[in-house]
Amino acid sequence: MKYGFGVDIGGTTVKIGLFSVDGELMDKWEIPTNKKDNGKYILSDIANFINQMIDTKKINKEDIIGVGLGVPGPVNKNGVVSVCVNLGWNSLNVEKEFHEITGLPVKVGNDANVAALGEMWQGAGKGYQDVLMITLGTGVGGGCVLDGKIISGMHGAGGEIGHMPVMDDEPIACNCGNHGCLEQYVSATGIVTQAKKMLDKDDCPSSLRNYHCLEAKHIYDEAKNGDGIANELVDSTCQILAKALAQVCCVMDPEIIVIGVGVSKAGDILTSRITKFFKNYAFNACKDTPIVLAKLENDAGMYGCVKSLI
Repeated sequence: MKYGFGVDIGGTTVKIGLFSVDGELMDKWEIPTNKKDNGKYILSDIANFINQMIDTKKINKEDIIGVGLGVPGPVNKNGVVSVCVNLGWNSLNVEKEFHEITGLPVKVGNDANVAALGEMWQGAGKGYQDVLMITLGTGVGGGCVLDGKIISGMHGAGGEIGHMPVMDDEPIACNCGNHGCLEQYVSATGIVTQAKKMLDKDDCPSSLRNYHCLEAKHIYDEAKNGDGIANELVDSTCQILAKALAQVCCVMDPEIIVIGVGVSKAGDILTSRITKFFKNYAFNACKDTPIVLAKLENDAGMYGCVKSLI
């Protein structure tokens, strides 16, 4: 049997999965992300752990097709990361360095891109070759897969849907430094920010006022319960997101759109409303593109990392 390791490097933990090449997740682990000295030890920690697992499971190294790594930042075609703020990395040739440590074939990709590839391979996009994925968490990420391959672009910025400009008069800067990015309105952080603005300027009664520490989940839950302000917020969020997705579809024309990560747990209220607005905005040929929830949850990145090796 041939094996591959999928590694999803996050700011807090590193998720590592051992897979068969036909897509079966055989085992998975988590180790802390060691960010001391600007992330100097992250790659060696991962390599040491993988070597331990190879020994523990008595796997012949010749049966390992390689290690796929997903990182939270842009990655160019040569496996070079320009910057990973959450890890402390500046320009780093992750592919070259990890290969030198392990001697194994290595493929590196942006975490949202590899998550899209994972969903295409064994998740909600299985059976399709052209998949658009958007991840709605603290921020907004995206991944574009065409003909079964990630579209990362010249600078590794392909799929950075969260930084599409959608508002011209936003006074607050996005984390990227620009103003009015999609992420500022439809991420978990964004919808809470918009909710606080609405509650401050509108004295209408709302169950959202009962939460001392308001979260995106509360807004979607109260919308389901019929709260007027919460429903207005969800409508606004889904409308902005649907318009952005319609624009992306004019460029890549995917077979399916997959929505994943934290906010996606809101479920049907999210997909049904996005779909409603999407049909109004989308180019005629794209109007019936299905919009579905991701299936692999936090494992999608590991799956995609292994698929990138095949």
